[in-house]
Amino acid sequence: MDTTTNTAYSTPFTHLADMKDWVGKELGLSPWCTIDQSRIDQFATATEDHQWIHTDPVRSAKESPYQKTIAHGFLVLSLASKFAYETYSVADAVMGVNYGLDRVRFPNATPVDAEIRGRVSLQTFDMKGNAARYKVNITFEIKGQSKPACVAEFIAMAYTA
Repeated sequence: MDTTTNTAYSTPFTHLADMKDWVGKELGLSPWCTIDQSRIDQFATATEDHQWIHTDPVRSAKESPYQKTIAHGFLVLSLASKFAYETYSVADAVMGVNYGLDRVRFPNATPVDAEIRGRVSLQTFDMKGNAARYKVNITFEIKGQSKPACVAEFIAMAYTA
């Protein structure tokens, strides 16, 4: 598998236990996702974070160093589950839950109308009985930019029947 690809792909697993052989490897690359003003405004409403740099295009054009609105960092991070679902699947998993996050950084702002995607690799995997706890690294790439919007270590739990 070419881990430097720019084409979206996903790795399917028949059994949860099969993931153990993928520690240290890329699992997938999600399709691009556009972060438009409507999505930013909906997130602002849901989180009650209406800071002008996110929600006021006129003021942002005049006063922001980005000269346009930018997405909330937590909006970008909230796409972690979406990008995980788009980059790997486990056929015998009956349930999955978000366990938490370790290191999270926002090295670059995500301007309105930017396209982002998730590049996902498996860092750790520990299976006990019918449950596994694993950590994936998600790099939230911005189309046309070398610096990512976010880099996060996302921890999940998955269960088989």
